[in-house]
Amino acid sequence: MQHIIREVKADLIAAPIAYGFQDATRKVETVGMCVIRVTTDQGLTGIGVTYHEVGGESIKDLIERYYGPKIIGRTPFETEEIWEELFHYARGVGRKGLSFCALSAVDIALWDLKGKILDMPLYRLLGGTRREVPIYASGGWTSHDDDALVAEALEMVSRGYKTIKLKVGYNGGKDLKADVRRCRKVREAIGPDIGFMVDANNAFYAADAVKLANQIREYDIMLFEEPVFADDIPGLRRFKEGTDIPLGTGEHEYTKFGARDLVLGNAVDYLQMDATRCGGYTEMLKVIALSQSFNLAFAPHAMEHIHMHLVSAAPNGVFLERLFLFEDVTRMVFKDPPAPKDGILTIPDRPGLGLELNYDYIK
Repeated sequence: MQHIIREVKADLIAAPIAYGFQDATRKVETVGMCVIRVTTDQGLTGIGVTYHEVGGESIKDLIERYYGPKIIGRTPFETEEIWEELFHYARGVGRKGLSFCALSAVDIALWDLKGKILDMPLYRLLGGTRREVPIYASGGWTSHDDDALVAEALEMVSRGYKTIKLKVGYNGGKDLKADVRRCRKVREAIGPDIGFMVDANNAFYAADAVKLANQIREYDIMLFEEPVFADDIPGLRRFKEGTDIPLGTGEHEYTKFGARDLVLGNAVDYLQMDATRCGGYTEMLKVIALSQSFNLAFAPHAMEHIHMHLVSAAPNGVFLERLFLFEDVTRMVFKDPPAPKDGILTIPDRPGLGLELNYDYIK
């Protein structure tokens, strides 16, 4: 029985931050999601999400006023054709940014519908078999003092995580000695057996990033994320050539073309693109294939419940990221979403994404 798209709706869910979380380059005031629902004439609803932090109102408007009408009357299986049409439709006003967040949410909802129509979890539809996927804890803001940073690291370990990621770039990246001291304190507190990654959120000049990396490498840093501005591919390459700590980047890239430029620029070891920004499942499958062809690790940014199926199906998918900052809003959006246990996220064996919206909260 053919399913025809009849309705597209978007909702904004946001949670204010109780006090001033800050990374090296940005103060975080709210966290949230734009949640999209695509419903067919047979009564099935597909779910898609993207971020609602800055500009979520524009994303909602793009989806309901512009993208939604383009897909009504079509089937959810037209993902390639719909993606190309929406990409070119908006190419003059945004091949990155908010317009792509909107496109990503639409595409994810269509893939959720495909799984539901076929009665298959997406990881199986994509050819995967793993239901248990490694996941790490992410937080440790630069606005924390040393004691609070260590306390959060210990909380992560107490909750069973085998790998954690914390922020560097203290005082806007202007105090390398403080970053070294903070990394030392964390490593001493968590012991030698916990994986320890750092994220600079675009803070440094390349030379300073290399200097910091080589001063903290003795603390067994398994990955250094976004040491320089995300678009500075020469700077990323200079970092990669200056230290043996693996380089993670990609969360601020869009499309297979952005992935291509990182790869050909020798500017990435762990590709961290985000399906809720870079173009949804349709585009992320091409990004994964590109990363495989260059023998790079695929380690998507945040949104673990959207990415779990992709990591399961990707032979080079290494782990998921759970942002502690998003735990409350995730529980607002989804009803009983799967939670990690001992550093593992188990994928629900339900059709599509396997997620159920918390309609009571959304309404």
